[in-house]
Amino acid sequence: MATNPLSSPAAGRTPNPKATPSPSTRRSAADAASAAAAAAASDTKARFEAYNRLQAAAVAFGEKLPIPEIVAIGGQSDGKSSLLEALLGFRFNVREVEMGTRRPLVLQMVHDPTALDPRCRFQEEDSEEYGNPMVLASAIADLIKQRTESHLRKIQAAVSSKPIVMRAEYAHCPNLTIIDTPGFVLKAKKGEPETTPDEILSMVKSLASPPHRLILFLQQSSVEWCSSLWLDSIREIDPTFRRTMIVISKFDNRLKEFTERWEVDSYLSASGYLGDNIHPFFVALPKDRGTISNEEFRRQICQVDIDVLRHLRDGVKGGFNEDKYGPYIGFSCLRKYLESELQKRYKEAAPATLALLEQRCSDVSMDLSRLDSKLLATSDVSQLRRSAMLHAASICTHLRALLDGAADPAPEIWGKTTEEEQMHSGIGSWPGISVHVKPPNSSLKLYGGAAFERVMHEFRCATYSMECPQVSREKVANILLAHAGRGGSSGMTEAAAEIARAAARSWLAPLTETACDRLAFVLQSLFDLAMERSRNDDSRYQNVENMDGYVGFLAALRCSYYKFVRDLSKQCKQIVRHHLDSVTSPYSHICYESDFLSGIGSVANSFHRFNHITGVASFDLSDSGSAMEEAQENVPPKDHQQMTPPAKANESRDILKESQLTVPETPSPDLPADMHAGKKKDNGNINDGGPRKRHARMAAYTNRNHHNNVTAGADDLGSKSGSSYSSICSISAQYFAKMREVLIERNVPSALNSGFLTPCRERLFLALGFELFAVNDDKFMDMFVAPGAVDAIQNERQSLLKRQKILLSCLSEFKNISRTL
Repeated sequence: MATNPLSSPAAGRTPNPKATPSPSTRRSAADAASAAAAAAASDTKARFEAYNRLQAAAVAFGEKLPIPEIVAIGGQSDGKSSLLEALLGFRFNVREVEMGTRRPLVLQMVHDPTALDPRCRFQEEDSEEYGNPMVLASAIADLIKQRTESHLRKIQAAVSSKPIVMRAEYAHCPNLTIIDTPGFVLKAKKGEPETTPDEILSMVKSLASPPHRLILFLQQSSVEWCSSLWLDSIREIDPTFRRTMIVISKFDNRLKEFTERWEVDSYLSASGYLGDNIHPFFVALPKDRGTISNEEFRRQICQVDIDVLRHLRDGVKGGFNEDKYGPYIGFSCLRKYLESELQKRYKEAAPATLALLEQRCSDVSMDLSRLDSKLLATSDVSQLRRSAMLHAASICTHLRALLDGAADPAPEIWGKTTEEEQMHSGIGSWPGISVHVKPPNSSLKLYGGAAFERVMHEFRCATYSMECPQVSREKVANILLAHAGRGGSSGMTEAAAEIARAAARSWLAPLTETACDRLAFVLQSLFDLAMERSRNDDSRYQNVENMDGYVGFLAALRCSYYKFVRDLSKQCKQIVRHHLDSVTSPYSHICYESDFLSGIGSVANSFHRFNHITGVASFDLSDSGSAMEEAQENVPPKDHQQMTPPAKANESRDILKESQLTVPETPSPDLPADMHAGKKKDNGNINDGGPRKRHARMAAYTNRNHHNNVTAGADDLGSKSGSSYSSICSISAQYFAKMREVLIERNVPSALNSGFLTPCRERLFLALGFELFAVNDDKFMDMFVAPGAVDAIQNERQSLLKRQKILLSCLSEFKNISRTL
C-alpha cells in the first residue's frame, strides 16, 4: 500500500509546523473564536435590546416606527398559544385566558443566561415603564386576563387593537419579539356582537399589513391546502409570501397517513398551492397539558422533534427527501430560523431606524420650542393678540371658502344628509306638513354653501307641499257678515281675501322660522370644518400659530361665532316676518291685481254680481244647504281641497292655468336631466309641469280679458248656503296660493340669502374681532389664563419632555449599534 511521502520518516523531512499546530496555538485560536463569537453575541443582544426599548416607546407614545417584528396569526385552536410557550421555554397557562382572542400581546423574549427562572414584566398602560418582575405562571395569566377585561369594559367593545406588552427574560428563550394576534373565528361566541369575526379579521390585517413586519401564519396539519380557510386572507396581505413564514402545526397528527416516500414529499412541497420557492415549517409540540417543570417541558419539546424525524426516516417506506425538507421539520429548526431572520432584519433596518429617530427627535424638539413659546406668550399680551387675530382671520377665511363651495375636508366624513341634518339639529320635520319632504340631493352628504342651497330648496318643497287650510262655516260667516255690514260692493271679495291672509299668516310663518333655524344650524356646523381646514392648511397662513392649547380662547371664538349666527337668524326671522306681514296686509294689492282677478274668470264675475245684491247680510250660511253640504260643513269643495303647487294644471280648471307658476329645481346628480321637467313628483313636493311662466305672458292674458264685463257670466251664486261657502273657499284658496307664490318666489329667498350669506362673507371677522379683541387687556387675558388653559400646555410639555428623553436614549443606542455594522 502506497504511503504519503509528505508524512513518511524516510523522506528525511521534518513535519510541517502549520500542519500540526502546537497546543498553545490551538488555545489561542480557540480563544479568538470564542471572543469573536462572544462579541457577535453581544452585538446581537445589544441590537435586540435597542429595538425592544424602541418598541416599548412606540407602543407607549403611539409612534409609527418601522420596527422589524413578527406577527403571529391563525385560526383559534391552530396551536399559536402552544408555539409561543415553546418559544418562551415555559408555560404560563395562556390557553386558559385566551390571550389571543381579545387583545394583541407583544412578547419581547430576551435571552439572559443569568435568568435561571423566567422573569416576566408587563409594560404599564399608556407608559413606557415596566412593572415589577413576575415569576408565578398563574399570576402572569391572571394579569393578562384582568388587563384585557378592564380595557374592553372601558371602551365598550369585544376586541381591541391596543396591545399588551410583556417582556420575558430567561436563559432558555431566544432573542425574539412576536406579536400574538386574536385568532380567526367563523362565528361569534354567545353573548358577543355578531360583528366580532369581521372585527378580528380587520384588526389582524391592519397589524400584519405594514411591510416591515414578518408574518408567522399557523395552520393545522389536518387541513388540506385546498381547504385552507385563511390562506386567501394571507394572500390579500402578502400576495407573494415574501414576508410570510407558514407553519404547519400538530404535524404528528398527519404522520400516520404517510406510508410511502412520494406521499411525504408531495405533502411537504405544497408547490401546487404555495409555489416552488415557499417552504413551510412542520412542527409538533407536546400534547401533555399536565403540571410539569420547565425543564421537563423543554425536554418533551426536543423529544417530539426526535420522534417525528425517526418516524419519517423509519416509518415511511423510502423515508423522505431529507436534504430538501429536513431544515423545515421540527420546532428547533423553526426557532433558529425565526431568530436569525429577525436579527437579519434588525441589522438591515438599523440605518433607516437611526435616520428616522433623528427626525423624530428633531420634531419633538420643535414641538417643545413651540410650547415654550406658548407658555412665554401667556404673559405677553401683544403677542397673544397678534396670534389670536391671525387665527380668527384664518377661521373666517375658511368659513367663506366653505360657503363659496369646497370639497375639503372630505364631505363623505364631514357632510350630512338631509335626514342627518334634521336629526342633529333637533328641528325635525316641517310644521304643518303631513307628507315626507325629500328634495333633490337629500341622500348626499353636503356642507357649506351646498347644504345651504339644499335647505332653501327643501323649504320651497315643504311650502308647496302644504295642503290648503280648511275654513269652517263660522269663520266664513264671521268675516263675510262683518264686511257686508260695512257697506260697499266688494263684501265677499274682501271676505275671501281676509280668510287667505289669516291662513297665510298662520301657516307660512312657522315654515319661514323653521327655514331660518335649519339654515342657522348649517352655518354653525361649519365652525368645526373651518377648524379642521385651519389645522391642515399651510399655504396662505404659514405663520399662524397653533392655538389648540388655548382652550379658553377657542371656546370664546366658538361662542362668538355661534352668537353671530343666532343674531343673523333672529334678524332674518324679523325680515321674513315683515315680508309676510306686507304680503298679508289689507293694504296689499296682491289679491286685487288685474292679472290675477282676470284669471279667475267666471268665479270673479259671480263674486261681483253677488257683491251687488242688496241685503247680503241676511244671507244664511248655517244649515240651509242639503244634507251633503251639512256633512261637509268644514271641508272645502273637492276641486280645491288639495292646494298643492299652482303648477298642477292637470288637477285644476283650465281657466286657472295662467295664474299658476312652477318652481325650478336645483341640479341634482340623483336625477337625470329629463326628470326636471314635465313629470309630477310622487311625494307631492313640487310639480315640474313645464317651463316657468313669465310676467309678460300673464300681462298679455290679462289684457285679452280686461275688456270683459265683470257682471257677465253666471246669473248668481245660487240660493243655497253651500254655493256661497264653496265659492268663498275657492277664491280664498286662490288668494292664498298667490300670496304663497309671491313670498316663496320673490321675497323670502332673497331675504334669506342676503340675511345669512352676505354678512358671513363681509362682516364675520369684524363682528368676531369686535367682540373678542375690542376689550381691555385684563378681559382679553381671561381667555388665556382661565383654569385649565395653561395647565393643558404644561401637561403637553411634560409629556413631550418624557418622550424626548426616551427617543434620545434610543437614538444614542442606535448610534452605537451603527458603528459596529
